[in-house]
Order: sequence, then structure tokens, then C-alpha cells
Amino acid sequence: MDENELSYKIIGAALKMHTTLGPGLLESVYETALAHDLIEFGLAVKKQTALPFVYKDIKMDAGFRIDLLVNDMVIIEIKSVDVLAPVHFAQTLTYLKLSDLKLALLINFNVKSLKEGIHRIVNNL
Repeated sequence: MDENELSYKIIGAALKMHTTLGPGLLESVYETALAHDLIEFGLAVKKQTALPFVYKDIKMDAGFRIDLLVNDMVIIEIKSVDVLAPVHFAQTLTYLKLSDLKLALLINFNVKSLKEGIHRIVNNL
């Protein structure tokens, strides 16, 4: 399964979950529920994965955490905000660059229709 097929499954699960839960909950609720659903689909999901970075040739372990990492291929960054800001897109792209991955989904669950809250972020390695 490639990144596009995987993202299609993730988006389907997120849409179904959002129909059940709706907007207005904490990010941690959406993260836990989406991880549960993806694991039920047989996908490998890591929650709150530490993402080290290198500064002056020194690996720094502190700093970044990926909300969900699916099949070690797709990052899911979960938000529950009124409006996504440019910094949310930049943060997600930074996670992709630091992890050398190609695709991330930035999902804002605090919207009436989740289709409005799903954004694909691509790292053009």
C-alpha cells in the first residue's frame, strides 16, 4: 500500500469518526478515537511519536511530537481550532522534512463538515 492508498483509508476513517463525534472536542479525543479506528482497520499506528532534530551536528531528542504516524508512512497532525493558521501548515511540513516522509494529513476536526478540515501536505523530498 502506498501513501495515497493509505491516506484514502485514513480520510475515510476520519470522516466516519467525525460524523459520530462532531466538532468541538479536544484534540486528544480525536487522536485517541482515530487511532482506535485505524488500528481496527489493521493499520500500524504510533501515537505521540518523538521526532528528534539535528542542530550543529548534535541530535536533539526534545522538541517535536507527531500526533499519529500510520504504517511508518503518513503523518497525521490533529487540530481542533476555529481556523487553521499558516503556522499549522508550516509545522506539519517541518515534521515531514525532519522525518524524511512524503505525505502528511493536517486535519482540523473543529469544523461542521470535515471535508473542509482535511489538508494534504506533501514533502517534495
